[in-house]
Amino acid sequence: MPTRESAPLGAPCWADLWTSDVEGSGKFYSELFGWEAQEGSPEFGGYFMFTRNGVPVAGGMGDMGPDMPANNTWKIYLNTDDITKAAESIESEGGQVISPAMAVADLGTQLVFIDSTGATLGAWQAGTFPGFTVLNEHGAPSWCELFTRDHTKAVDFYRSVFRWDTNAVGDSDEFRYTTMREPGGESEFAGIMDAGAWLPEGVPAHWSIYWEVDDAAVTVAQVKALGGSVIADVEDTPYGRMATVADPAGAMFKLRTPPL
Repeated sequence: MPTRESAPLGAPCWADLWTSDVEGSGKFYSELFGWEAQEGSPEFGGYFMFTRNGVPVAGGMGDMGPDMPANNTWKIYLNTDDITKAAESIESEGGQVISPAMAVADLGTQLVFIDSTGATLGAWQAGTFPGFTVLNEHGAPSWCELFTRDHTKAVDFYRSVFRWDTNAVGDSDEFRYTTMREPGGESEFAGIMDAGAWLPEGVPAHWSIYWEVDDAAVTVAQVKALGGSVIADVEDTPYGRMATVADPAGAMFKLRTPPL
């Protein structure tokens, strides 16, 4: 079981689901991944945790009143050690803070922002809660990546705001991809894909989370049986077998079975 006590600086450290169907989503992900949907916390507006084997693996939230209905999306959070400075850097580097830094009891401090290329995500400065602690096993996070029409601007933004050390995996019109790597190490934590040539018109830049599964084809069949939908069926890639799916409420996410 790959575990860690905290996320590296700038790396994805948490993800949560904003869903219009709290009960249905709890049932769907529990049956799909073996998660358990905990009761929502009145203290935090109904926010709830998904756990797996007793360990928090993701968060969830329903509609936030009649004026803030859930948009059925997964949101990724990046780890920061200074959320005030991060907020200032987001604005100065062409992003926009849309939900200012807010303390969540002693768990940590969060903010939500739009990066310089239009993708929405969050930042998290940990207190007692570090976020993901289990990775790269069935039902746990496997990878996170940004699809953007402006690859260069995105790389510059994350290098500046979250102090990423980056590696250009590919730099051609056919495949332009940059990863966040561990300084002085071999691990990689997230990627930025140049999707300008194929991102559909009207679809903004966005982050995606991959959940690891033992068999992507089997899990895709389960998604359909549970009322979800398949956006892109299983495909063999150098990085494993991957698929893009959506839960019954429409929240999209990705599946990945790593290569042997």
